[in-house]
Amino acid sequence: MGLLDGKVALITGASKGIGRAIALKFASEGADIAFTDISVNPDTVSEIASFGHKVKGYESNAADFAASHDVVEKVKADFGRIDILVNNAGITRDNLMLRMEEAQWDAVIGVNLKSAFNFSHAVIPVMSRQRGGIIINMSSVVGEHGNAGQANYSASKAGLIGLAKSIAKEMGPRGIRANCIAPGFIISDMTAALPEQVREEWVKTIPLRRGGTVEEVAKVALFLASDLSSYVSGQVISCCGAMSC
Repeated sequence: MGLLDGKVALITGASKGIGRAIALKFASEGADIAFTDISVNPDTVSEIASFGHKVKGYESNAADFAASHDVVEKVKADFGRIDILVNNAGITRDNLMLRMEEAQWDAVIGVNLKSAFNFSHAVIPVMSRQRGGIIINMSSVVGEHGNAGQANYSASKAGLIGLAKSIAKEMGPRGIRANCIAPGFIISDMTAALPEQVREEWVKTIPLRRGGTVEEVAKVALFLASDLSSYVSGQVISCCGAMSC
């Protein structure tokens, strides 16, 4: 018996990185998986399918309101229900505030924050009719503390916290829980693009003296998606090796 047997999870931005790790972890615990991305990686589909559960990838721009609602309708038709939503889609367009262009701001807010509104807005009616559901927003420690050169990214991740807390208060009577995960420095495709010196400096600020793995973030997501966290809602769980203490 898996922790998510019989559940259907919808994960945005899951072709690689943290989203892919969450999809694999959920599938290993019994969930059927629907996931979105700008481009669906067939290798990810095959990896998820290897656990013997239903999986389907949907190519979609999560920042597009109408497209997001269309995807949710397709997932509902293909899977019959949606029990878990993980708002994971995200990008970076780093720059100092004095140099940041409007397009850099709009792109990050659109993909990171508006996409979570889009999918939550589409999924909540489905979960309400089911009298239960779980929403997990992938925030960041910089959403809690800010970071030089990432005003757009930090603002988007802070917004995800406010969004989850508000949903938790509004939808609790319908049995819907909403929480955030705030990863710190996680070894992924996104952080691999940083210069080695920058990565080394980040590690020095982490009490555990190492970056986290996408699998470690996925374990936190599993906790929040399962009945192990049945009375946890409106919370932010940091996964940062004590970096944000």
